[in-house]
Amino acid sequence: MIDHLVIRPFADTDSAHLWALLEPVFRAGETYAIDPAISREDALDWWCRGKHRAYVATVQDKVRGSYYICPNQQGGGAHVCNCGFVTGAEAQGQGIARAMIAHALETARAMGFRAMQFNCVVETNTRAVALWQRNGFEVVGRLPGAFRHPKQGYVDALVMYRML
Repeated sequence: MIDHLVIRPFADTDSAHLWALLEPVFRAGETYAIDPAISREDALDWWCRGKHRAYVATVQDKVRGSYYICPNQQGGGAHVCNCGFVTGAEAQGQGIARAMIAHALETARAMGFRAMQFNCVVETNTRAVALWQRNGFEVVGRLPGAFRHPKQGYVDALVMYRML
């Protein structure tokens, strides 16, 4: 485990640090079905507000990653959660995403969810696909050409699922 890694709920004072993680990922347009021109305010609202509960991963008090958790659907589907993850470029490969998925799985169970589903995992995001598979997620659906990648054109989006 990473020395001094703490995963805690997002606080408004984390906004600038979280935006520093989200902006390059959203602007690149390679992994999230988000408008690459999204404003700072809209991005932070989408990640942290509404039904999303956001967390930050800090190393020596510096925000290095974040995830949100929320119900994937309403009503009869509210027992399945959805999450989104982001890790800073300088922190990749250090186990932060691995720690965040473990925390998210534990948090989901504590919140009473019975399963976790990722609705749109871009198949070219091979690091994420491999991490989710190592953590027990299965590809339960493939949406052919459902994601328009800025460099590779239309690529498949995967639906990944795991019982808790």
